[in-house]
Amino acid sequence: MSWKERLHDAIDPALRDEIDTFATQIELRRQGKLEETVFAELRLRRGVYGQRYDNGQRNDGSETRTLHYPSGDLTKGPNTVWDAPGMMRIKLPYGALTAAQLEALAEVAEEYADDVVHATTRQDVQLHFVHIEDTPDIMRRLAAVGITTREACGNVVRNVAGCPLAGVCHDEAFDITPYARACAMYLLGHPDAQAFGRKFKISFSGCKEHACGLATMHDLGFVARVRPRADGTVQRVFEVHVGGGLGAVPHQAKLYDEALPVQELLPLTQAICRVFAAHGEKRNRARARVKFLIAKIGLDAFRELVEAERQKLAPDPRWTAFLDALHAHDDKPLHAAAPLEARALEALEDDKAAAFARWRSTNASSQRQPGYSVVTVTLPLGDISARQLRALASAAREHCGDTIRVTVEQNLVLRWVPDRALIALWRALGAAGLAEPGAGSIVDVTSCPGTDTCKLGISASRGLAAELRTQLSARNLYLDEAVKGLRIKVSGCFNSCGQHHVADLGFYGVSRKVGSHAVPHFQVVVGGQWSENAASYGLAIGAVPSRAIPQAVALLLGDFVDKRERGERFQAYTRRVGKVALKASLAPLAAVPAYDGDRSYYSDWADPREFTIGDMGIGECAGEIVSPLEFGLADSERVVFEAQLALDEHKSHSAAEKAYRAMLTAASALVRSLPEGDDVAPTASADSDGDEGVVSTFRARLYDTKLFFDPYAGGKFANYLFRAHRERGAVIDVDRARQRVEEAQLFIEAAHACSARIA
Repeated sequence: MSWKERLHDAIDPALRDEIDTFATQIELRRQGKLEETVFAELRLRRGVYGQRYDNGQRNDGSETRTLHYPSGDLTKGPNTVWDAPGMMRIKLPYGALTAAQLEALAEVAEEYADDVVHATTRQDVQLHFVHIEDTPDIMRRLAAVGITTREACGNVVRNVAGCPLAGVCHDEAFDITPYARACAMYLLGHPDAQAFGRKFKISFSGCKEHACGLATMHDLGFVARVRPRADGTVQRVFEVHVGGGLGAVPHQAKLYDEALPVQELLPLTQAICRVFAAHGEKRNRARARVKFLIAKIGLDAFRELVEAERQKLAPDPRWTAFLDALHAHDDKPLHAAAPLEARALEALEDDKAAAFARWRSTNASSQRQPGYSVVTVTLPLGDISARQLRALASAAREHCGDTIRVTVEQNLVLRWVPDRALIALWRALGAAGLAEPGAGSIVDVTSCPGTDTCKLGISASRGLAAELRTQLSARNLYLDEAVKGLRIKVSGCFNSCGQHHVADLGFYGVSRKVGSHAVPHFQVVVGGQWSENAASYGLAIGAVPSRAIPQAVALLLGDFVDKRERGERFQAYTRRVGKVALKASLAPLAAVPAYDGDRSYYSDWADPREFTIGDMGIGECAGEIVSPLEFGLADSERVVFEAQLALDEHKSHSAAEKAYRAMLTAASALVRSLPEGDDVAPTASADSDGDEGVVSTFRARLYDTKLFFDPYAGGKFANYLFRAHRERGAVIDVDRARQRVEEAQLFIEAAHACSARIA
């Protein structure tokens, strides 16, 4: 009997039929009987992505396993899922896992991928270097242990995220787990959640103080609250936030309802999905998110649409059925609570005792239930091998059972560990290479995949994150009270998959041209707030060469330790010191040595090859000659920085105007660098009399010709300039001003990329 036959009865029949259907769709696409655009959405809804593929080489220098290619009649074009292995995203509602599921993930990672499972910042896991023809078998293996990849990607409701400490947290209003589970199950495949213009993300948080749920940076976020009743009992309610999101231009979610009764959770969510499906953008994917719909029509109008849809909905028994069985899926402790005995600690040798104490101080915390701890298993870069997964499954079975969850900081947590078992668990984790200390500290750097596997990656976010982790760990900064609680997060591009906007120190990848060479850089982002469900977003203060980022981190941390006031947190410190001083402190690090002087600047972290982006070639150094285009782009960066300062001073109109001026300055520099044609009038400079000329010429020579188009974003960034030009004189509130500053920064980055293409 084959493994498929053995698993047949273990798979839910409906899920089994869906997987069989997908296998058929793969074959139809291979035969050319299914259009690529249709198939792309079908495979994305099953969690199957294309990925950047680089000859089987990972960015850490290690080789992947030998990869096989498909055969068949399908004519293969460049950059399709048929050309090379891709990525598979696996959906884990609120990050929950069992020991059996860990073992299943180990099996498929070992057999079908590169032996690694990667945890994401939204509590999914991913397999990389997976062949599309293998994906139905992977789905069957996972379905047999209760895991689905359905709607892990695509224009649907993505993984429903939730606090990994739900049910055991000291500060939660109530356990959000059954509500998150009900929401995920209700919306999976729901007909009202299938016609979106783009993705839709939901999150649940048990409290307002911490960041575990990050509810305010989602399309729809729920924060648990209780309010007293007249009879002395309490009522469970949710504080509801809508229209949040990071991405290229982050939006802070709006408060939709201060106290939504839990009975209205599912009908409200369904009504919001219907409104997004009916009124959200469909043609322009760059604006096909709830945040843009709310920005367009306003929160009050959005609320009216939702309430109207809510009234149209026919009652569904599933809306409240789960409330009658809230504890049906509660974690159950495997062992009785027991304290860690003093004699067990005394039995450790001195060096082992010190190592255990360091690990326990950062990776173990007491649960609300006395005698139990939550243990965080640190996964550097979010990666765990098949061997480590099996070891972790074994340790969980022995000490805590099926109480495992993925965190938004790319780690795993084991809940309900009896305190008495901490030493034994630590030893088991250590034997598997999983006992690194520093969880949730400054050394626990978060990173998106970046140029390792993502097609949108510009700079090597994983390489930089690994280097920062190494350097910060060597200094034991996870034990330093002044800085240990700071968060560092790295994204390979502006899209914020590494969540750089909500970090104390964030970085996102950009490229700069130095002479005739491309040099990897990262924009430095300060002022983000991780706590209180990501309460505020940071802004970029300047680009620094990738190779100099560790120095930048050391400099910023050193200044903070030396100059902070008593008890002052990093975010308050950055506000007090100001962006001008912070930017000035980084200025010496912005210089790039000549190509013949230090070639390390011209390659990225963990990648010995010379850096390049797109189809940019490598030529001879241009020496110290600085073109008017370079001067113009530098000036645009100055103006956008002034816009940030105006924003800090709560001068919304001035900030928005300066952001517009910064885009005009960059646009003017670009169009003036183009050779004049006989049919093209001389371009105007970006002053008050030349605005229309700059914009119209930019449109004709750079937008209509697609010279300015980003390979993946198309004309999205140019539209920021056009919209700001149309909105001249309009009343600008602080949210819109902030968004325009972000848009200006992105426009300037696109201008830098364009300058490299047209030079």
